[in-house]
Amino acid sequence: MNFELNEEFRMLQDLVAHFVKDQLMPLESALLAQDMNGGGGELSADVLQTLNQKCRDLGLWGLDVPEQFGGANLPALAMVGVNEEVGRTAVPFHFPPDSPNLHMLLSSVNTSQHEKYLLPYSRGETISAIGISEPGAGADPAAMSTRAELHGDHWVLNGRKIWISKMDQADFTIVMAKTDTSKGRHGISAFLIDRDTPGFIVERKIPMIGGTKTYEILLDNCRLHKDQLLGELNKGFAPMQLRLSVRRLQMAAWCIGKARRAVDMMVEHARQRVTFGQPLSERQSVQWWIADAETRIHACRLMCQQAAWKLDQGQDVRTEISMAKVFGTEMAHEVIDHAMQCLGALGMTKEMPLQLMAGQVRTMRIYDGPSEVHRWVIARNRLSQ
Repeated sequence: MNFELNEEFRMLQDLVAHFVKDQLMPLESALLAQDMNGGGGELSADVLQTLNQKCRDLGLWGLDVPEQFGGANLPALAMVGVNEEVGRTAVPFHFPPDSPNLHMLLSSVNTSQHEKYLLPYSRGETISAIGISEPGAGADPAAMSTRAELHGDHWVLNGRKIWISKMDQADFTIVMAKTDTSKGRHGISAFLIDRDTPGFIVERKIPMIGGTKTYEILLDNCRLHKDQLLGELNKGFAPMQLRLSVRRLQMAAWCIGKARRAVDMMVEHARQRVTFGQPLSERQSVQWWIADAETRIHACRLMCQQAAWKLDQGQDVRTEISMAKVFGTEMAHEVIDHAMQCLGALGMTKEMPLQLMAGQVRTMRIYDGPSEVHRWVIARNRLSQ
């Protein structure tokens, strides 16, 4: 079994590493100051536009977009390395277009949607969001109460969605709704809703830890033409799961990068800081934190690469991705916490990126399925064998 990435993928990861070091990390100081002053930890539209242009100039655009749409068509295995490097900074930046919704669209659009939604999105001309969770239905999509009813040539949607990212930027939103209440998760469909559609109401912004924000929306007799059904009727669950699998693998890879950054900071501090006549690097507790972190980072990287390889082969990879998400998010959470402990009071300051990274990783233990649900899925799959 060959565990070496090919030269093309290694060169790409090196290019991304330089982009992160040269373009993203220098933004951390201003971002931390912005967060300290109550402005949150997200980049402004002007900064994003500048970064996006640099991505285009470097060829870091549309990395997993199919070649026929102008992308590089990179496999999931290559994207693990890309996302690991992106995770090394507290600056929240994704190479456009955002991969999860891209893959859901690729698997589901019809001819008219291909032209109206997929092509502009793959070219980076539009931004998308997705509404799955509800105030009373998060990790259990079958419990969602949002309904879509067909009235002649139009669907009418009623309900609420919550914890939606990028609603302030999104040109269109993928919304999941029940279209057959008798079929549980097999009666869920996906819909494409344009910004400013009547009855599609952004009710409130919700500040989150980690410097981010989400939104709650109301669907009040929101009328859509029947052509805005994304994919097949009552078969929206599988494309949604594909979308979630891509994001979960992304998260696990980001966590590798964040844990690497935390270890770097811990090592640098431990070498310099002297307590009771000895550097912290001589303390067994610190040595074990570093040793355990290096071991778990290595294990997580192998988990992500194996899951990505299976995904590229078209195999069922849901169990492996659940494992990687649980392991990666909890690993990074603990490694960052140990780095904060090692740095002492310095690790508690908002002047350091550790606190922002800790908040970002903490949200990942909830987003796209909490750890408890993923553990339940892993155990259920094993018990059913």
